Amino acid sequence: MFFKSFLIGFSGAMVPGTMLGVTIDGSLKKGWKAGPLIVLGHGILEILLIIVMVMGFRDFFTNPVVGGIIGLAGGVFLAWMGYGMIKSGKNKSVSLENQETGNSIMGKNLVLVGLIVSATNPYFIIWWASTGMELIRQALTIGVIGILFFFAGHILSDFIWYSSVSLAFSKGKKLISDNVYRWIILFLGVFIMGFSIYFISGGLKMLINA
Repeated sequence: MFFKSFLIGFSGAMVPGTMLGVTIDGSLKKGWKAGPLIVLGHGILEILLIIVMVMGFRDFFTNPVVGGIIGLAGGVFLAWMGYGMIKSGKNKSVSLENQETGNSIMGKNLVLVGLIVSATNPYFIIWWASTGMELIRQALTIGVIGILFFFAGHILSDFIWYSSVSLAFSKGKKLISDNVYRWIILFLGVFIMGFSIYFISGGLKMLINA
């Protein structure tokens, strides 16, 4: 159960997405600790989801109306975050020497960022309501210890991947000029804005088909 959840989790963690974008941004601002802190917020949400699903609330998360609302909320949140990054990159208001400017939420609480980015991703919720729920069912066949091994393997894959990304970018920070940094922020802003459109269109589609 541990290795199964580790391998499945690792394949998901390595897929580019919003978690990767905020981890890179946070790493350049806060150093290597950004990855672990973002994964901590991500993990807190996953623990809550596991508890809720074990209690039998799977149908709530598979409801297309719920998924649609999450998608719209997530898209708006990401649009706000992406716009702030694009604006700060274009206005040259961010610097590796001064992190008080730009997207304030990224500089203040990376744990909260990890939680919010995950909670506002409808596909994260859908994964847990399908693949995640099946893994929970299998884990429960060997009791509570199965759930513990399942979660340990799953969160370890996220921790290893995002900590590695964070460490790599924080070390590379010494080789990056403010001009290059601003282009990276601008690119990540466009990247996250793209996901916001994807989330909003997916949310609308779910609500229309509900």
